[in-house]
Amino acid sequence: MKKLLAIFLFLGILNAAETPDTSLTLSEALDILKEQNLEIRAAELEVQSAHKDEQSVSGMNWGKLDFIQDVARSNDAGNVFGFKLTSREAKFGDFGFADFISPPPGTTNVLDVQPTDLNYPDDRNFFQSKLRYEVPLFTGFALSSYADIKAAMTKMKSLEKDQVLNEKIYQLRKSYYDMALLESSIKNLQKILDNINTLENTTNNMIEVGYAKKIDLLEVKAKKGNVERLLLQMRSNEQLLYHYISFLLNQKVDHISVPQSEIAMPTYSDEEILSQNIDIQRAATGLTIRKNMVAASEASYYPTVGAFAEIATADDSFLGDASDHKAYTVGARLTWNIFNGGIDGAKIEKSRIDHLKMQSQVQLAKEGIALKIAKIRTEIQSADDEIASLEKELTLADAIYENYEGRYKEKLASMSDVIIKQSAQIEKILQLQMAKNKRTERIFALEKLANGEN
Repeated sequence: MKKLLAIFLFLGILNAAETPDTSLTLSEALDILKEQNLEIRAAELEVQSAHKDEQSVSGMNWGKLDFIQDVARSNDAGNVFGFKLTSREAKFGDFGFADFISPPPGTTNVLDVQPTDLNYPDDRNFFQSKLRYEVPLFTGFALSSYADIKAAMTKMKSLEKDQVLNEKIYQLRKSYYDMALLESSIKNLQKILDNINTLENTTNNMIEVGYAKKIDLLEVKAKKGNVERLLLQMRSNEQLLYHYISFLLNQKVDHISVPQSEIAMPTYSDEEILSQNIDIQRAATGLTIRKNMVAASEASYYPTVGAFAEIATADDSFLGDASDHKAYTVGARLTWNIFNGGIDGAKIEKSRIDHLKMQSQVQLAKEGIALKIAKIRTEIQSADDEIASLEKELTLADAIYENYEGRYKEKLASMSDVIIKQSAQIEKILQLQMAKNKRTERIFALEKLANGEN
């Protein structure tokens, strides 16, 4: 006997291992959402792109080092003489001294002689290798302002990513709770359908013994068809929710584990919501960007100073006599725009106006969110009152239906009366589902304003 029990126990464990519970909990779904949702991935890539822009501006402070390799061949007099001079190989003969010392016959003024060596030189190759380093020393605070702007843009993209994440979490959680309410409504309607089936059998029996008419049976079947139609609609909505959850998670989802309890009212204060709200944070970041843009515009009033240094070598062959032919140059340049028709001043004033406009938008964002908070809290309280009232009305509708069903069996009420009371019962179930859906959606909306998941 013990051996048989052990075998059955082993088979039960093996069967459980082969058929694991594949229902997806909300916590698991949230983890998948953060990793797999395509919109969240795209928003994350936007953040990475903005970060690279930030790095590119920061890198400008370090200047740039270029390697320049020139390769040329020419018989142009100026080029050939310049090539020789650059490679430190120029000779007096390159100036045409041969014709100066031995001028052509019949020359009366040697200064009129056109030196052939200078004007008609032979072809020459030119190879110049150069390292050049340029660095900005002072840009009128333009670089630092642009760096701050790019940093703020990175923060803005990060906030936008958080906003996308927040929205998708809101949609996923709402879908889970919508599914829970749907299943509850389906369960209640299925119970009503079972009661109608019982009533149908009772009516058939009563017709056989002459206590009911066929019209009573037709009324029961019509109501049964109505309830079956509602059940089909709800199951279709259930499938649509599964499709939407699959879309959010970017993978096929056939079964989820719905939450078993109603969502509690969040404990956020209005001040906490305002401090955490992403829209307000984005507006404040936009204000920072506008402030830095004013500073960047004012940089046009300052001079810019840059320095450079280069080393080079040149020859008629690549790196030929590189050590003997090397040269260096160091220098600095100051540029200061004195007048450009007032363009700089107009740009600065425009930046200041945009900054003032952004200040108004930040204040408007705060007031708008505060108004939304007050509206949502009022709607949640209204939904709570409606749910409490509908639950009492549903309890009464259930009791009335049961009473009329019993009275019908005793020939004290008509089938029409029973059907009317059952319609009131179904109506209360649907109204209660809609009220609970509204309450859940409004609570999630409040949490979304606070940038919170729980």
